[in-house]
Amino acid sequence: MWTPADIPDLSGRTAVVTGANGGLGLVTAQELAAHGAHVVLAARDQDKARTADDRIHSRTPAASTEIVELDLGSLASVRKAADTILAAHDSIDLLVNNAGVMAMPERRTADGFEMQFGVDHLGHFALTAHLLPALLRAERARVVTVTSTARFFGGPMDPANPHLAGRYKAWRAYAQAKWANYHFGLGLQQRFEEGGHAAQSLIAHPGLSNTDLQSRTVREGGGGWIGAFSEVLAKQRGMTPAEGARPQLRAATEPDAKGGELYAPRYASNGPAVRRPILRRWDLQQRIDELWQVSERETGVVLRP
Repeated sequence: MWTPADIPDLSGRTAVVTGANGGLGLVTAQELAAHGAHVVLAARDQDKARTADDRIHSRTPAASTEIVELDLGSLASVRKAADTILAAHDSIDLLVNNAGVMAMPERRTADGFEMQFGVDHLGHFALTAHLLPALLRAERARVVTVTSTARFFGGPMDPANPHLAGRYKAWRAYAQAKWANYHFGLGLQQRFEEGGHAAQSLIAHPGLSNTDLQSRTVREGGGGWIGAFSEVLAKQRGMTPAEGARPQLRAATEPDAKGGELYAPRYASNGPAVRRPILRRWDLQQRIDELWQVSERETGVVLRP
């Protein structure tokens, strides 16, 4: 069974982890730093980020870290964070698109996007695009994007209405955002291959993990009875954050991993981190292409490696 003890030495490598101030992101940052990587903690809440940084250093005193403010709900903040990272690092070896929000009441980002689609996908789309020059300068960079089995809760995105105007439901919006993460990971790998780049894009989903994500959904009142049920289930049956972070850690560090692969718990929502098959629906390419068109249109950012 794979554990973080299997992570190879990461000395000399630079990793950027979004949402690294808590939950799965903090565990991911801790383990990468413990194995020698320089870790950029990209997070909106700076107080929580400093607390997270202290936790990393209490566990690994020699850890190499830095904190960069990143609000994925603001394209201006995404641009500023990317500029800060690029100014400090000529190359980036690993980007973990981990941060996200779940099943909240209907809200809009600073740019007018539906909040879940805006934060979970569009913000990460823009960040990845801005960091692309540094990723492509690395010998063999990886981008790991975190999705969820909750993507199956809803149908395909409507390119004419990606922000669900007049159709908003909390779980529908979350499912759409997680489908976007899934299709983004696969589409990015296609574009790396088309460009002849050695960089890789992989997907991970953590299964049912007992983090603050479920509790926050209940506190904010957007998840209804499903949110309340998932909170109880996560507390009673969910994996710990350390266990839940293993799929994305394995995707990020497994020497034999290949672009376009998915890492997830063995038993869908629980179990050891393993490689899982990609279910290639008949309309997969159409969904990837539509997502790219919508993402570039909405953000004004072109992502073409």
